[in-house]
Amino acid sequence: MKFLILFLVAMAVSSIGFKKFIWFISIGYGFSIAALGVAIPALFLKHLTVVTGVMSVLLILYGIRLGGYLFLRETKSAAYRNTVKDDMVDGAGIRPILKVITWAACAFLYCCETAPIFFRLSNGQSDDVMGIIGLIVMALGIFIESLADYTKNKYKKKNPGRFCDVGLYRFVRCPNYLGEILTWLGVFLSGVTIYEGVFQWGAGVFGLLCIIYIMFGGARRLELRQNKNYGANPEYQNYCKSVPILIPWLPLYSVSKYKWLVG
Repeated sequence: MKFLILFLVAMAVSSIGFKKFIWFISIGYGFSIAALGVAIPALFLKHLTVVTGVMSVLLILYGIRLGGYLFLRETKSAAYRNTVKDDMVDGAGIRPILKVITWAACAFLYCCETAPIFFRLSNGQSDDVMGIIGLIVMALGIFIESLADYTKNKYKKKNPGRFCDVGLYRFVRCPNYLGEILTWLGVFLSGVTIYEGVFQWGAGVFGLLCIIYIMFGGARRLELRQNKNYGANPEYQNYCKSVPILIPWLPLYSVSKYKWLVG
């Protein structure tokens, strides 16, 4: 029943996607995570532990930062809208039933991503080593993603016509997506010692695998766009051949040919 409450919370917040379809997975995503960060501890207020309390706060901070950042970028930045206009899905022509299915699927995914924190509390588990490790990895992921967004935003203001290759972008071409993966990997790891039954394991694994798939899809979409914008630049070509696209030190430099990746 309490998991259903989380689902309803995520649906309520992510319903912003009915205004603009892409917001189901962008602005609605960020603010849904923040709302779940409030709802989870509220359901188990008397049973909060240090790890679950801190992780819930991180969910709130993460969601507000991401949702606010995406809102400002998608509503205030004409340059960004012009850059991604071919990738943006405005929802025109999409049947209402498909919008409802997308809405419900997104809300369920957001619940699965945060589920390990929920399960630790619902199972009455105290803090343990894996909980602490998961918390550290999660915090590191949020830091990397935030720093990457800040770095690129600052760089683009001074160099609007050039690809970003400073800071974290010297080690990986999509450090913000790397940070996203680490964030949810940390959440998943925090629960590996407390999952009970098929549903809990399934929800945890599903949430993590989906976000990894989505981030690789996002990396492919960005690569295709940057190839179009900078493909004739020798500096960009050398950058792509020497810096991994998503995972540092893993010699995977391109995912453009993998059409099955959608993010």
